[in-house]
Amino acid sequence: MALIFSYFFCLSGKRPKDTSDNSDSHPQWFQRAVPKQKLTLIHDLSSNTFKQPLTLPYLESIELPDKKGGYCALTGYTVVAKTWLYGDPRHVLYPRNSTGMFCGIGLNVAQPSVFYFDILKCATSINVMAAVLNGLQCPTTQVCVEKCPDVFWALNPLAYLPSAKPKDYFNQSLCVPSFDLASTKLVSPTLFLRRFTLSVITSVNRSFPGLCCSDIVNSFNAKEIGVRIFEDFASSWQWIIAALVIAMVVSFLFLLLLRFIAPVMVWVLIFGVLAVGAYGIYHCWWEYDNYRKSTVSITDIGFTTDFKVYLQVKETWLAFLIILSVVEGILLLTLIFLRTRILIAIALIQESSKAVSHMMSTLFYPLVTFVLLVVCVAYWGITALYLATSGNPVYKVVTLNSTQGNCGQIGGNVTCDPQVNYSWCPSARCIFIKYNNEGLLQRNLFNLQIYNVVAFLWCINFVIALGQCTLAGAFASYYWAFSKPSDIPTFPLSQAFIRTLRYHVGSLAFGALILTLIQVVRIILEYLDHKTRAAQNPCARFLMCCLKCCFWCLEKFIKFLNRNAYIMIAVYGKNFCVSAKNAFMLLMRNIVRVVVLDKVTDLLLFFGKLLVVGGVGVLAFFFFSGRIRLPGSNFRTEMLNYYWMPIIVVVVGAYLIAHGFFSVYNMCVDTLFLCFLEDLERHDGTMQKPYYMSKNLMKILNKKNKV
Repeated sequence: MALIFSYFFCLSGKRPKDTSDNSDSHPQWFQRAVPKQKLTLIHDLSSNTFKQPLTLPYLESIELPDKKGGYCALTGYTVVAKTWLYGDPRHVLYPRNSTGMFCGIGLNVAQPSVFYFDILKCATSINVMAAVLNGLQCPTTQVCVEKCPDVFWALNPLAYLPSAKPKDYFNQSLCVPSFDLASTKLVSPTLFLRRFTLSVITSVNRSFPGLCCSDIVNSFNAKEIGVRIFEDFASSWQWIIAALVIAMVVSFLFLLLLRFIAPVMVWVLIFGVLAVGAYGIYHCWWEYDNYRKSTVSITDIGFTTDFKVYLQVKETWLAFLIILSVVEGILLLTLIFLRTRILIAIALIQESSKAVSHMMSTLFYPLVTFVLLVVCVAYWGITALYLATSGNPVYKVVTLNSTQGNCGQIGGNVTCDPQVNYSWCPSARCIFIKYNNEGLLQRNLFNLQIYNVVAFLWCINFVIALGQCTLAGAFASYYWAFSKPSDIPTFPLSQAFIRTLRYHVGSLAFGALILTLIQVVRIILEYLDHKTRAAQNPCARFLMCCLKCCFWCLEKFIKFLNRNAYIMIAVYGKNFCVSAKNAFMLLMRNIVRVVVLDKVTDLLLFFGKLLVVGGVGVLAFFFFSGRIRLPGSNFRTEMLNYYWMPIIVVVVGAYLIAHGFFSVYNMCVDTLFLCFLEDLERHDGTMQKPYYMSKNLMKILNKKNKV
């Protein structure tokens, strides 16, 4: 992973060489766009000359990679990866007893659980200072046991008699290993346990309040709940998978049918909004007419928290009437003047549906992104775990009874080895205190953790950028194919993926770095706001709120800019800065089209997600709650402990599936839109510069090729 991370920078210069400073260079697959039987010469937009068609899928000249930029990242992540040699994740993965020995491995392999003598004392670990003073350990005796006690027991008062033997009343497996019941005498305490309850006992005018420990034990039944949930999944996993498959099929069919139903859905939604607004105007006018003769005005009411009172005065309905009328008028004017752009947006959505139908594999690319994200999260988590446990544990010996044997020879600050048995002092215990902070690596663990977090954000943003650039390359190859689908590459997605890894890794890493820096600033602002919230004055809170809002908006803008820059990188192969500038200027020259297409697409995809998630969720609710039953099925609701758990899993899974499918479709729309704008600005329909847009788009714009 360290080498991969540094590779992002080492290839920052590995991209096609620009043959001219003119930005009007042709797309990388322009050579495949025009059929050879129709045109024997291809127009080079950068030099305004004609040349023979090229067979290379990319530009002619390629620079060698510049490997000077990756040394810092390589060195830094190599240092972080070095902690894998010093860390010991067993300190987190396995519990330990009071002597510092692990439960479940080594000598205690048959005793995987840890038993706390007094679990209530662990509450002090909530306090950071108390936890530090206790060596980051729960201040009670802990022993490794085969399984935790599952019954309550009380000690017979006869056990306190001098002739009683403790081994007849106590379980040796629940005692400290160095504690021998056979050689121990029981001392009678003032209080005794009855059903794990400290009853109110009055002794020498002192009262001890009752405490029911069974209620406390019942609060620690998370493991039992987890087992029940696992049982529910084990008995219903087939139906959960079936529901997720249904969500996948519905999402897929919805995207394919958009080429036919997109115009109907868009116009129905638009006229539906206008109809709702018209009814609102009518209702406001009707209410205003009813209260017009009333003598009560809003000035007589004043301010009140009962908002229903405001609905009984004419001024309120008059204000609603004016606001709705203005909004309705704006919507009507927008519809009248932007009808052509709405038609263009609908045509692009239909064209995107065609592109997806020709490239079915693109719908499953989110699985690749998901796997890469899982790898990034796993690497970050493992590295953070090794960093947290990279110091050597420090143990110190403690004697329970300094008068026993030779225990008096043990000092209070003597380090020890938990694997050593102190036979000459049976009451000695080797207790874990802390991790040492000696050495350069241990003294910089906090800085390395910060570096690990920044690298994690960087990798996440890079994986997302890789997916966007790959999909953009695949869908752009569809648009720039002159004769569809014959001129579309055989494996457009795999070719785009290889092309992205070969030429554009540095540009994607640079774009991910910019976004990562902004996210780091946002994290710092959130941390400062959390730490200083109690001490802030109104001015400081206002300033902090403004900063958080500004950087939130900046992050959204950078994501939008990066997304379009990656599309331009996939199309023309230029570096990130040039591509971002060209994409931004292109969008600013067509800002109205951008807004219309964005809103129309968001509206369609929102209703698509609502259809998939809502439909599958309702179906899962009726099935798992037992309201509907499939014939021939052995599944019954009574088999489930919590029938809502499979429903939640189905709803969340359906949303993730719909989001994955629709994110691909949204990327397709954005890519075809940028290609469409480039097509309009660079071509005029002549033989030398033919349009590549669909016939439907040319019909809407009154354009045609003169070939």
